[in-house]
Amino acid sequence: MKPIINIEGLTKDYGNHKGIFDLTFCVEEGEVFGYLGPNGAGKTTTIRHLLGFLTPDKGSSQILGMDTRTRSADIMKYLGYLPGEIAFFDQMTGIEFLKFMGEMRGLNDTKLRDRLIDLFQLDTKSRIRKMSKGMKQKLGLICAFMHDPKVLILDEPTSGLDPLMQKIFAALILEEKSRGKTILMSSHSFEEIERTCDRVGIIKRGELAATENIHDIKQKRRKTYVVTFDNAVTAADFAKSHAFDIVDIKENIVRLSIMGNVTEFIKSLDKYTVLDLDTERSSLEDIFMHYYGDSETDN
Repeated sequence: MKPIINIEGLTKDYGNHKGIFDLTFCVEEGEVFGYLGPNGAGKTTTIRHLLGFLTPDKGSSQILGMDTRTRSADIMKYLGYLPGEIAFFDQMTGIEFLKFMGEMRGLNDTKLRDRLIDLFQLDTKSRIRKMSKGMKQKLGLICAFMHDPKVLILDEPTSGLDPLMQKIFAALILEEKSRGKTILMSSHSFEEIERTCDRVGIIKRGELAATENIHDIKQKRRKTYVVTFDNAVTAADFAKSHAFDIVDIKENIVRLSIMGNVTEFIKSLDKYTVLDLDTERSSLEDIFMHYYGDSETDN
């Protein structure tokens, strides 16, 4: 595998520890790389450098071996991009905007564009100013994918999409990956990243905290389970009898936190009457807390 996106020592210091600092990572050919971090961590600043919109204080970045600052026009021929905040011509209809973007790219074959319109169930006859956030997001995604680019950079791609469209998007990403596309996808949602990505880079306060195989980081992710027992006495007995990390007990409901393998926990429930078992999704802050310790979480 060869690196398609390569970032070396990239730094943009806005002062007061805002910006990005000495970022170094690569995205290999055919890889889906998740770029994960809280809002304000530096994800969009990184992407703006990759698009050639910003000049770094130091360091460099390349896409397909081309410097992103000096050869951005050449890179755009091979790149599909979805910004975090999309600017449209609101008076245009959806199809007028797609035709306009296609003409700018010299797009002659519209088969892929039309397939994507059907896939995302986009009403292209509506004027953009009347579209919901989700509809505009679909329009942006179609623009990013319709010219069949080799490389895709997607900033918060499922923002505004309903759960069904999120699943359709995830399937599209996996299809593009199978065709050898290289994709960098930024998000503040761990669930979005884990559906599709091979590796994940975690950025915090402008610094790269880790790059991990997605399978490894999922193993280190702590989940909270909510167990509803038949009565409060049973719940108290369970909490006392097992060495799990109990978060709290409220009458007959026990919340506990487990990292990794849950086999022992499931077995431990066998002798009790359990009325309900549910899980709570970890927030990104929880993942940071359990992955790096309290000192690594945002204030």
